[in-house]
Amino acid sequence: MVQIKTPEQIAKMREAGLVVAAIHAATREAAVPGATTRDLDMVARKVIADAGAKSNFLGYGGFPATICTSVNEVVVHGIPDDKTVLKDGDIISIDAGAIVDGWHGDAAYTAFVGTGHAPELVELSRVTEESMWAGIAAMKLGNRLVDISKAIETYIKRQPRPSTGEHSLGKFGIIEDYGGHGIGTEMHMDPHLLNYVSRKRGKGIKLVPGICLAIEPMVSLGTAQTEVLSDDWTVITTDGTWSSHWEHSIALTEAGPIVLTSPDCGKAKLAEYGVTTAPDPLG
Repeated sequence: MVQIKTPEQIAKMREAGLVVAAIHAATREAAVPGATTRDLDMVARKVIADAGAKSNFLGYGGFPATICTSVNEVVVHGIPDDKTVLKDGDIISIDAGAIVDGWHGDAAYTAFVGTGHAPELVELSRVTEESMWAGIAAMKLGNRLVDISKAIETYIKRQPRPSTGEHSLGKFGIIEDYGGHGIGTEMHMDPHLLNYVSRKRGKGIKLVPGICLAIEPMVSLGTAQTEVLSDDWTVITTDGTWSSHWEHSIALTEAGPIVLTSPDCGKAKLAEYGVTTAPDPLG
C-alpha cells in the first residue's frame, strides 16, 4: 500500500525535512581533513537534539549511528567510527534523517574533503546530483513511477564518459541493488524506486497528490555491482571504484512538488527544468 498524505501531514514532513537540511549544513562544514566519521555523527546528533527531533537512523534494523558516512568506494550505509579519518582528496556521502511528531525526512549528499580532487570525482558527484534533480522534475501529476526512473537513467547515460583516472574505469555505473522509496510515517515504505528502467517492474504506480518519495541515485565510476562487508551494513563497489550518492525527500501536491529536505523547497533547481514548486507549507 502506498501512503497518501494530507497537506497537514506534508507540513509535518517539511519540519522533519528542514532538520535534515540543518544536519547537511552542519556536517558539510565539519567534513574536513583530520575529522573522523564519528565526529560527523556527533555533529548530527547535536542538530537533532537541538531541534527537539528524533533520529530515524539510530537503531534502525540495529544500525548503530545517527548518519551513514560512506567514504570513497563505500556506496551507502557506512558506519561512523573513530578509525575512519577523513583525508584531503576524499569524497564522502552523508545520508541523514529525522523524525518530527512521527513523520520522517531523509536525504543524502556527497561532499569533497579538502582540495585537489580529480576531475572525474567532481564530474561523478555532479552527474549523480543532476540525475536526482532530473528525477525530481519528472515527479509530476499523471506521470508514473517509471518516468522518474527513466529520467534518472537517461540523464546519466547522456553524459560524456568520465576520464579514466586513479579512481575510475572510465564509465558511470548506476548502482542496481539500492534505490529510492516511499517515505512518511516510516523511513522506508512502498513503492521501491529504481534508478533505471526495468521491464520486469512495469510502469509502476500513477503519481497523485499526497505521494511522498525519497529519490536517491547512487553512481560509481565503474561497476553497477556492490557487496556488503562483514559488518552487515557497509556497501562497497565490487571493483573498488569510487561512488556518489544524492537524495531528497519530495511531496507531490496539486500545486506541484515540494522538495521537503531542501531549504528553498527545490525552487531554484527545479526552475532550471521548467518546474514550479508548490508553496512552502510552513510559509
